[in-house]
Amino acid sequence: MTAVLATYRQVIALGGPLLPVASFLGRLPTAMCQLGSLLLVARTSGSLTTAGLVGGALAAGQTVAGPLIGRLTDRHGQRLVVLAACWLNALAVAALVAAALARIATPPLALIGLLAGATVPQIGPLARTRLVALAHRAGADERMVNAALSFEGTLDEVSFVLGPALVGLAATLAHPAVALALAAVLLAVCGSAFALHPTATVLRAEAGPSATRPARSRLPRGVYGMRASMALQGAMFGACQAGITALTERLHQPAQAGLVYAAMGVMSAAAGLSLAMVPARIGLRARWRAAGAALVALSLPLLFVHTLGALYLVVVVLGMAYAPHLITVFGLTERAVPATRLAECMAFLTSAVVGGQALALAAAGRLADTHGPSAAFAVAVGAAALILTIAVTARVTTGTRRVRSAAGAPADSVRSASADPRP
Repeated sequence: MTAVLATYRQVIALGGPLLPVASFLGRLPTAMCQLGSLLLVARTSGSLTTAGLVGGALAAGQTVAGPLIGRLTDRHGQRLVVLAACWLNALAVAALVAAALARIATPPLALIGLLAGATVPQIGPLARTRLVALAHRAGADERMVNAALSFEGTLDEVSFVLGPALVGLAATLAHPAVALALAAVLLAVCGSAFALHPTATVLRAEAGPSATRPARSRLPRGVYGMRASMALQGAMFGACQAGITALTERLHQPAQAGLVYAAMGVMSAAAGLSLAMVPARIGLRARWRAAGAALVALSLPLLFVHTLGALYLVVVVLGMAYAPHLITVFGLTERAVPATRLAECMAFLTSAVVGGQALALAAAGRLADTHGPSAAFAVAVGAAALILTIAVTARVTTGTRRVRSAAGAPADSVRSASADPRP
């Protein structure tokens, strides 16, 4: 345990202690806005259908535009793109609050929701990209890079537990608009701090006019399998959320749904941090298969859960497999894709989770209404089985990572786990 703590201290030292604080608070609004918009629109319009349309538009905007923002940062650098996205997103969230309180018609409200999703600054995946670049620039070994990805994955998990909790607290004590107003402030202040942090220049922007830039590097075929795996992970999230909500309502304890989901997130975050203890000799592809197998084995008991106590137990144990899968796929992607497309690909993975969650939540919610909670949980089990299938069959080709320096030339060649020979 002492060695693990020392490793994470070294990870934090790569960019300084202010970087993780700014990136965490800057990505927190993303976790707040989905639930916050649903609660706000449901309260102001009195229509769950309208709330669902706005929430769906927000998720769709983030899913489609996320990779584009990543591509822009690969081309122009993180500082300018993130700064612009943070302020645009803050203004869009503020506009959504104002429009909902003014009770405007559903179509323009959904359009504002779409804009709020499309301008999400993607701080989570960009923080991963930045921290991994810092690790490579420092000549870090595979263990340190994996620890950096685990650290960022844990920050994501904590944000997606704390964000909805803050929204629920604000909605209970005051109004959902308060939570979204806080999200807008965090976007403007902490998102700007992340954009302006000195480490924002660690990755060199592509220089020169578009006509003189080299053609975009092609992605290895295995990357598409990783993206599908992340979309299926999002489907598991959405299906579990629908099943948990349906079961707690059937047990006449709907208020427990958020607590159950939060408990799963806490366990997932703890599992993510513990990945630093996994021996380096166990390669990422082996970890991917193991995580897929764990998702299948630990999700199957969901089909037989009928009490609140059993639900807590099964869901918390299932959470142990979530972060290892997410972090492993991020790690494989970091090693497989060209450095010039790293931010785009990291953002694509996050968008895949959001899109998969939104689609599965809608489908599994309908199944839960008509066939009960087990039907929604069956969607999660099916998604887990597909994840395992992809992990076993996908061919992942990796190369040697070279960091683009801020000065414009490649930094000293760093042989990372990119050329991982292990299965």
